Amino acid sequence: MVLGDPENMTATVDKNQVQPLRSGTRDYRHVTLALFVAGLTTFGSMYSTQAVLPELTHVFGVAPAVSALAVSVTTGLLALTIIPVSALSERYGRTPVMIASAVASVILGLLVPLAPSMGVLLALRAVQGVALAGVPAVAMAYLAEEVDGRDLGGAMGRYVAGTTIGGLLGRVVTACGLDVLSWRWAMEVFAIAAAILTVVLVRLLPPSRFHVPQCVSVAATVRNVAGHVRRPALGVLFLLAFLLMGGFVSAYNYLGFRLLAAPFHLPSAVVGLVFLIYLAGTWSSGRAGRLADRIGRRTVLLASIACMGLGLLLTLPDFLPTLLAGTVVLTAGFFGAHSVASGWVGSLATEHRAEASSAYLFCYYVGSSVVGAAAGLAYTAGGWAGIVAAVGTGVLIALLVAAGVLRGHRIAA
Repeated sequence: MVLGDPENMTATVDKNQVQPLRSGTRDYRHVTLALFVAGLTTFGSMYSTQAVLPELTHVFGVAPAVSALAVSVTTGLLALTIIPVSALSERYGRTPVMIASAVASVILGLLVPLAPSMGVLLALRAVQGVALAGVPAVAMAYLAEEVDGRDLGGAMGRYVAGTTIGGLLGRVVTACGLDVLSWRWAMEVFAIAAAILTVVLVRLLPPSRFHVPQCVSVAATVRNVAGHVRRPALGVLFLLAFLLMGGFVSAYNYLGFRLLAAPFHLPSAVVGLVFLIYLAGTWSSGRAGRLADRIGRRTVLLASIACMGLGLLLTLPDFLPTLLAGTVVLTAGFFGAHSVASGWVGSLATEHRAEASSAYLFCYYVGSSVVGAAAGLAYTAGGWAGIVAAVGTGVLIALLVAAGVLRGHRIAA
C-alpha cells in the first residue's frame, strides 16, 4: 500500500530563509511549551487508570490481573501502533498527526469512565492506546526538525519532563479523587483536565516548517526502520531504550511489594506516594538535556546510566532512608538517560526521523512489557536482591555497550 503522489511531494519551505529555532526566542518557547503540554496529556491519560485498578477489581468482580489490563492494553497497543503512525506523519505532516492523536485520545478518555462493563472499558482503553501513539511517535522527530541542534537537548528535556509530570499527575489526580468521588468521576475529572490541556496544545503548537511530505508504503517503512537499526549508534540507542526502560519499570513494579512487606510494613497510602519520586526525573530530564548541549551527549548519557546503577545498589540495604534515596537516584538517572538518548536519535537520523523516533519508542515500550514481566521470575527467586541483580545486569550491559559503540560520538551530534 502506498500513500501519496510522489509528484506532489515538494519542499514547502526554503531552508536558506527559515532558520531552526534557537533557545530564548518566542517561537522556541511556544514549541517547547506545546510539547511539554503534549507530554502531560499523553502520559497522564496513559497511566490514569493505574490508581483505580483495585476499584475496577471490586466493581466489576474481576481478578487483579484482569483489571491490570486497563493499563497494559493501552501501552501494548501504543507500542504496536507507534511505527505505522510515524509513517503517516511522514506523509501528512507532524502537527496534524499530533493534534489528531491528542483530540482522539481525549474523546476516548471522556468515554472510558462511562463503560458499563470491564470488557467495554478494556476495548476503549485499547483504542485509546492506538490514539495516544501519535504524540510520542512524532514529538521527537518534530523537535529534531524544528529546533536548532545546539538547543535540541534542552527542548527534548522539556518534553520528557512533561511526560514524567503527566505520568505522575495521571496517577495522583485520580488517586486523590477517589477520596471524595467514585472511580468513574475520579477518572472523569482527569479526562476533563486533559481536554483543557489539549485545547492549549492545539492553540500553541506551530505548524511544521521543515518537514517535506513523502510517499509512504509498508515496504518503505520497513526498509527505513531496518536502515536505522543497521546504524551502530542508533542500534545502541534502541537497545538502551529496551534495557533501561525495562529495568526502570521492573524496579517500580516490585518496590511497592517490598515497602509493604517486612521490615518496612508501610501503609498502602504511604506506598502510593512513592510515585512523587518521579519529580526527580522531571528535574533530571531537563538538566541532562541542557548539559548534553554543552558538554556532549555521550558524557551525560554514560553518567546517567551510571547513576541508575548507583541508585539501584543503594536500595539493597533494609534501611528506608537509603532505599528512598536510591530510588531518587535511580529515577533521576533513568530519565536523564532517556532525555539524552531520545534527543540523540532525532539528531543522528537525518532522514525518516519519525520512523527512527518511533523505533526507539517501540523498543522502549517493548522493554517495559518484556523485561518487566521477566523480572517477576527474578523477584520470585530472590526477592528484592533478585530484582537488583537482574536490573543491574541490564544497566551494566547498557553502560558497556554505550561506552564502546558510542566512543566516536563524544560531541553532540
